[in-house]
Amino acid sequence: MNTPDAAPQMSAASWMSQFADPNAWQAWMKMPEGGLPGMPGMGALGAAGTPAGLATSLLGEVGAGLAPAKLEALRDDYLQKAGRLWQDMMSGKALEFHDKRFAAQEWRANPLSAFSVASYLLNSEFLMALAEAVEVAPREKQKIRFAVQQMVDALSPANFLATNPEAQQKIIETKGESLSKGLQNMLADMQKGRISQSDESAFEVGRNVGVTAGTVVFENNLFQLLQYTPVTPTVHAVPLLMVPPCINKYYILDLQPENSLVRYMVEQGNTVFMVSWRNADQGMAQVTWDDYVEQGAIEAINVVRAISGQDKVNVFGFCVGGTIAATALAVEAARGRQPAASLSLFTTLLDFADTGVLDVFVDETQVAMREQKIGRGGLLPGRDLATTFSSLRPNDLVWNYVQQNYLKGKTPPAFDLLFWNADSTNLPGPMYCWYMRNTYLENKLKVPGALTVAGVPVDLRLIDCPTFIYGSREDHIVPWDAAFASMNLLNPKKPKANRFVLGASGHIAGVINPAAKNKRSHWVWEGGANAKAAGPKTADEWLAGASEKKGSWWPEWAKFLAENGGGEVAPPAAPGNESYRPIEAAPGRYVKARGD
Repeated sequence: MNTPDAAPQMSAASWMSQFADPNAWQAWMKMPEGGLPGMPGMGALGAAGTPAGLATSLLGEVGAGLAPAKLEALRDDYLQKAGRLWQDMMSGKALEFHDKRFAAQEWRANPLSAFSVASYLLNSEFLMALAEAVEVAPREKQKIRFAVQQMVDALSPANFLATNPEAQQKIIETKGESLSKGLQNMLADMQKGRISQSDESAFEVGRNVGVTAGTVVFENNLFQLLQYTPVTPTVHAVPLLMVPPCINKYYILDLQPENSLVRYMVEQGNTVFMVSWRNADQGMAQVTWDDYVEQGAIEAINVVRAISGQDKVNVFGFCVGGTIAATALAVEAARGRQPAASLSLFTTLLDFADTGVLDVFVDETQVAMREQKIGRGGLLPGRDLATTFSSLRPNDLVWNYVQQNYLKGKTPPAFDLLFWNADSTNLPGPMYCWYMRNTYLENKLKVPGALTVAGVPVDLRLIDCPTFIYGSREDHIVPWDAAFASMNLLNPKKPKANRFVLGASGHIAGVINPAAKNKRSHWVWEGGANAKAAGPKTADEWLAGASEKKGSWWPEWAKFLAENGGGEVAPPAAPGNESYRPIEAAPGRYVKARGD
């Protein structure tokens, strides 16, 4: 067997592309002559067209080696489990499996359906073990693991009408109505070009999501600036500017009133401003990262300062919005200006050494391909981004809806977060390509002076303000320890100016955790008698000394903003000022432009 060093090199992306052909997928589960009788996908391992046979061939093509002893151990384990499964099946023994996709009684009521599930899960286990055991560079292994997982998830018997007893029973119970409705759902989604994850008719931006009262007080080609109406007798003197990600609409921070972070921060006595990024169209095909920093974040900071009459602003950034905000403050610092009273970063990457599962989509070949296509002008369709993110959790965000919407003919329930998730946005090609190459691929943002943005070198160390950094423990887009890495990039001479808080759940659900609901928990590091004055340097050290607290972490952030909010003053009598007059009511026009 070839070793990684001796074999011809082929990118894992090339290997992944083979799974685009359904015939190749079926070959993995094909029953060859000489295999175990009656056991689909349980053929003699090593034979052509079997899991191990095809796997061995493909691994050779990507230059991935597998120690003979390891392969033999995997084969032996597989054959033993396959033999036991077949014996249990033939003896009439109830087959045991624990997977939420097959929790319904219908999967166990029919022995053939139960066997289909058990054999599928066994094959899946073997294929994932094989992917884990390959001898290849870590980056390539991650891509191989991702490709195999995508294939395994796609081949679930729950995804096909012929092998899904729940869907079959539904057809009988409804006298065919579920099948008819499922076809209607599928055709409607084909016209939209995406799978419906929520009852989108239940929501409308400005009617029941994105409804916190406010006014658009400024706009340019990139964004509208919203100023929210105060609701408290006094407010903190220093205003709060929120910079959301430009790859989604801002109203993830202002969903329905009961889970709106914007509403909560207004209720805590903050004068809140929000950047509402424009959904890129052909008129923005030449817009660059520099533009998002200079004409976006820096312009927003200056307008907020002018309207509030304050020299400094509490700046908040979420995900890529945090990367833009931090870059903007570094640019201003290089110019000798420090406009931030504080900086808050939620699930944000500044050090891109660990980008989680998104790493499988980033290599020189893929970035260069995008640069060639849209790097000098054009748009990245929001639909492409949505597809990418859905592929990170295919069982939850793809196959679940295939089963429910199409096979069972159900209408997806109304869910504001999934309504927002489907409201995708386009990005300017030059901006996107610069971002992918200089951060995800080459990780230059963290290196002082390695990048020039808006005409000046970027050095994150020059940002001089207290920082609040938040990470979500189960985040698959910004791993929490990667978010923690910002603690070692900001305020290097004043580490005690940095504060890190860890929340439960994932990239979105971890952030949108309303204080009033008292759900989940969060972790804070409170030091101790023997703790270092500067605090822990690594994420593991931090977690080892952190204390878990029940409920939302939002009050922790509110406290931080209050500490950096200045004195209490009367709220603004009206939005804007003489130079920045009201344009329209929130949520404004920009957020309503669809990317479909």
